[in-house]
Amino acid sequence: MRKLGVIFLLSLFFMQEAGAQQTIPLYEGQVPNSRKYSTKEVWEPQNNGDTLVRFISQPTLGIFLPDPSVANGTAVIICPGGGYWVSSIVKEGFAIARKFNEWGVAAFVLKYRLPNDSSMIDKSIGPLQDAQRAIQLVRMHAAQYHIDPRKVGIMGFSAGGHVASTAATHFVKSYISNPEDINLRPDFALLIYPVISFNSTIAHMGSREQLIGKNPTQAMIDSFSNELQVTDQTPPTFLVQASDDSTVPVLNSIRYYEALNAHKVSAEMHIYKAGGHGFGLHNGTTKDQWIERCKHWMESMGLL
Repeated sequence: MRKLGVIFLLSLFFMQEAGAQQTIPLYEGQVPNSRKYSTKEVWEPQNNGDTLVRFISQPTLGIFLPDPSVANGTAVIICPGGGYWVSSIVKEGFAIARKFNEWGVAAFVLKYRLPNDSSMIDKSIGPLQDAQRAIQLVRMHAAQYHIDPRKVGIMGFSAGGHVASTAATHFVKSYISNPEDINLRPDFALLIYPVISFNSTIAHMGSREQLIGKNPTQAMIDSFSNELQVTDQTPPTFLVQASDDSTVPVLNSIRYYEALNAHKVSAEMHIYKAGGHGFGLHNGTTKDQWIERCKHWMESMGLL
């Protein structure tokens, strides 16, 4: 336990150094669905300014609040990507949070658990539990953070897009303790080059194997193929991807958009001819800025 305490303190240090006003543990006391775990969490700064976090077993929430003079009551929970084996915490987390703060949006960077049989009883639901808990916490403390609990969205990049789209399609069942019956449905979703499907023809197999193993049942594949889980209650969604994404096929976004459209869920999708995968805030192949398109969509939805 002493080692885990040191790891958690180091995590707080790194997150606060990156600009979060506060970093809090996601759970009080024992993390649900967890085993005793001795592997140290590792933060690895990259030459491109990003930082990769490995071996996450103690989830946290980094809180980035906008200046009160521009705050508009909207909140977004950000799930960085990394194939379910690392977390791109700066490029797809902190940098995005600071941009939202400029718009008056409160941002919460979720350092969710990375699926691992040695640290989880059921690794397939660990990230979803953390996403639901983040939504629950933000709504529970909405008054403290000056947030409208009816304007709490979720955002995800790559495998973080799978976390976000799973939260957006699996909210009817609570995978965490929820005695106050807090609404776990996000009010909107922002999915950036997301992993959506576990269908073997279009899946990012690395993410699939990390979450549900190398030999999943068809029922597990279907359950976590989120294009198959869309209903009329799925929240409005904004999607961005590049056609030449060789890591996560662009059909992930297209199939999800088609499912949303079939259920008459408000959705907007932008597909760039180039940009590959993992471009973060800036797709270097175009002068167009997807984040500005995201802003315009949020304005059109009454979120800004």
